Amino acid sequence: MAKATFAAGCFWGVESAFQQVAGVKSTTVGYTGGTLKNPSYEDVCTGRTGHAEAVEIEYDPAVVSYEKLLSVFWKIHDPTTLNRQGPDIGTQYRSAIFYHNSEQKEGAITSKESLEQSGFYKRPLVTEIVPASKFYRAEEYHQRYLEKRGKTSCHVK
Repeated sequence: MAKATFAAGCFWGVESAFQQVAGVKSTTVGYTGGTLKNPSYEDVCTGRTGHAEAVEIEYDPAVVSYEKLLSVFWKIHDPTTLNRQGPDIGTQYRSAIFYHNSEQKEGAITSKESLEQSGFYKRPLVTEIVPASKFYRAEEYHQRYLEKRGKTSCHVK
């Protein structure tokens, strides 16, 4: 098993998207990239902890590649909006790839560069590519939040 960590806005929708990927064995929503130890949801919502709402993914690299996970990551959010996804605004909603090793770092950089060069987005990508740091599991009511409510998306239809 391998681990990947992504931030792409509200972690409920991000988690739901990755749960649909074959080879993803588990997902955990939480907080990472900040300075406060053991932050709560309320702490992170202030925007003063430096943490992003993120999803830690455990996956089987024999079934799904890191590159495939990166592809999903790019498709499920707008990587051109700084500290914002849809109506959610703040540094906790930033776009970030938290790499766990040098191969993930290189894969993330290559993937971002390819997307930038493709011309798909008219604005620059603001996604951070940074080393993974301490990941704090979010409160239990956030885990598999959409699934518990019979939903697969945060979007109102």
